[in-house]
Amino acid sequence: MSRQRVRPTTQERTQVGLDPEVAATMRSSLAQVAGSTVEAIIAEVPSYAGALAGRMGETIRNAVELALGGFLTLASKEDVSTPLAPALEGAYRLGRGEARSGRTMEALLAAYRIGARVAWRDLSRAAVAQGVDAEQVARFAELVFAYIDELSAASAAGHTDELESTGRIRQRNLERLARALVSGAAPDAIAAAAARAEWDPPEALAAVLLPESQGSQALKLLSASTLQPTDDLADVPEGHGLLLVPSTDSAAGRQGLLRALRGTSAVVGPTVPWLEVARSHQRAVRACALEIEGLVDTDEHLADLLLGADAATRADLRALVLAPLADLRPATADKLTETLRSWVLNQGRRDAVAGELFVHPQTVRYRVQQLRELYGDRLEEPQFVLQATLALA
Repeated sequence: MSRQRVRPTTQERTQVGLDPEVAATMRSSLAQVAGSTVEAIIAEVPSYAGALAGRMGETIRNAVELALGGFLTLASKEDVSTPLAPALEGAYRLGRGEARSGRTMEALLAAYRIGARVAWRDLSRAAVAQGVDAEQVARFAELVFAYIDELSAASAAGHTDELESTGRIRQRNLERLARALVSGAAPDAIAAAAARAEWDPPEALAAVLLPESQGSQALKLLSASTLQPTDDLADVPEGHGLLLVPSTDSAAGRQGLLRALRGTSAVVGPTVPWLEVARSHQRAVRACALEIEGLVDTDEHLADLLLGADAATRADLRALVLAPLADLRPATADKLTETLRSWVLNQGRRDAVAGELFVHPQTVRYRVQQLRELYGDRLEEPQFVLQATLALA
């Protein structure tokens, strides 16, 4: 069993000495303050949204209420040596539990910051309403944040200890699971890896590539079950990380994922059944090579991905399509190439071609006559039109 590492209090304890009647009035509103605190955490830290519902949510609300009650006891004492051991022990156990649940230290500390803000807002409002003077309110604020700081430090220690023991083993298993998914291992092997990692498979997964510097921020906004392989993967671009993000195979689920990644330079592969995420990963890798700026939804770039899937084959197709122009002077060949491209893409509409190329319709007519002399009836054949469209698009 790992040694508990609750950080000792190193800062001088602030005295407030709240009037007992004021403290009693504030204590009567603790259930409401605890509820507001939990609601704010759910709203601002997405990884807690599902975790704080039902019985678990009620348990957390009671824990927050007890912690705030302990704080009011502390604030009401004239003796600054009031022990904090019970509160620190509870915070330490909370940190270990959060690590076992798969939530990150960043999410836990974000919850503490939000909790401190909301608790201070509501408690200070009650203190002012009871006529507490400005100097005492200032000391009250100092004590609030010192108290939260000590609790969050104890939770951080618990979180770290858990990861250093059972959490480290689970993390290794999650790494193996992510690698099996990306490599397209056999379904039985992937299912066994998921069981070893104690990871509940979602309905669907989407592979997300994004700069390593944006990974931590993105994880705060995504499901706590997101897989993040840290081992080097051969096809992940240098300087990028890979996330395998649980989602639902629906338009709403897709839009929710894209909203969470807004403001990043993520490349988001298709949302696919979870056992097929290797396909999503490969598409995200190919889309990353397109070097599109900002957030990239690969579903919106399917044509570009298709045309760029096999560069060598496309080059061969282009050479085949343009073979009749090979013996012309380069300047003439270039003009006829752009005319042929515009002609097939605009389905032979002369005015549209002229507008796109900024030339007179008569010029288009002359060039098309040249193309007909070189290509003959092939210009009208559907198979050639398809080849020219793919080669020149």
